[in-house]
Amino acid sequence: MAELEKRAHQADPTNRARLRWRARRGLLENDIILTRFLDAHETGLTDEEVDAFTRLLDLSDNALMDLVLARKEPEGEIDLPHVHALLARLRQA
Repeated sequence: MAELEKRAHQADPTNRARLRWRARRGLLENDIILTRFLDAHETGLTDEEVDAFTRLLDLSDNALMDLVLARKEPEGEIDLPHVHALLARLRQA
């Protein structure tokens, strides 16, 4: 049951489609990185990882690119362990 709760977001096709739609960005580089990441890992993301991904999607394109390219590190509301962990995965993708 705990495993089902961890993956509750993934069980809802509407939520998955919404996440993929939000990953579409104006900056082509972000769009490519995020889309490829979702192509490879979408079905295995936990709700905590989806939360981290959503927090990153709330950023502007330039701020997101700076984080993905490790020009900057998360600050303020996004300076959370699960955001750092997801960024590490995005940087490897």
